Amino acid sequence: MLKQRVITAIIIAALFLSALLFLSPHNFSLMTAVVVTYAAWEWANLASISNKAVGLLYALSVATLLALSGYVLGLFTPGSVSLDTSKSLMAWLAPWWAIALLWVQGYPSSAVIWGSCWVRGVIGYLVLVPAWLALVILIHAVQGEWLIFVVVLIVALADIGAYFSGRKFGKHKLAPHVSPKKTWEGLFGGVATNILLVVVLGILLKLDPDQWLMLLGMVSITVLASVLGDLLESMIKRHRGIKDSGNILPGHGGVLDRIDSLTAALPVFTLIFIYSNFQL
Repeated sequence: MLKQRVITAIIIAALFLSALLFLSPHNFSLMTAVVVTYAAWEWANLASISNKAVGLLYALSVATLLALSGYVLGLFTPGSVSLDTSKSLMAWLAPWWAIALLWVQGYPSSAVIWGSCWVRGVIGYLVLVPAWLALVILIHAVQGEWLIFVVVLIVALADIGAYFSGRKFGKHKLAPHVSPKKTWEGLFGGVATNILLVVVLGILLKLDPDQWLMLLGMVSITVLASVLGDLLESMIKRHRGIKDSGNILPGHGGVLDRIDSLTAALPVFTLIFIYSNFQL
């Protein structure tokens, strides 16, 4: 099982990096839209949409929203995407994760609010569409490939740090009703691992003290957002009574199981990035 998981992870990483480095921003946006649309198919199951035809319609509705939001952003017109529109979209969409935090904290009681099929369907829109828009905004920014790589690296290091720190020191449960294996010690380990990343980036990029503090804030908030994204999907899966969102990725489950942390980390990082004018 571990060997299968490692092989799948290597293949995913290779495909992602190849797309990030060799596809144009426009084609990268289209490729990730396909991935997000498939993730919407999996989300239909999380929303308890058991009819496959209805699930397909749900996935197509997400694809339609991606196309409309891409059009509003200027993705289908020559030139770069609109910065002003990017700011407006992220300012409206990213803060929804504050509501998600309250729901995760309040689980299982909060299920009274979001537990119905149609509300979980709406949550899927709020999870998937802003994440894709954040990718589009970043990939069209100056050194966009580097920015996306940094976000993915932040999330990966947070997972690695949380795993080892949680196994070694974990005693205090972070969200026992949602994900019993996650601990506060694991969270602190994920943050600590990323502090090392901040130090390395600060040295390599020769940042001044103000830039160091800005980078530390961006990275720390992105780590916390990634944990929330993971917890939200775990909460929905627990309510649904399933372990994985799908089985398309051997040893990993579904696409959503691999991108759940990124669905929150990407919009939050992008919101801070475009409003701070901070350059990595």
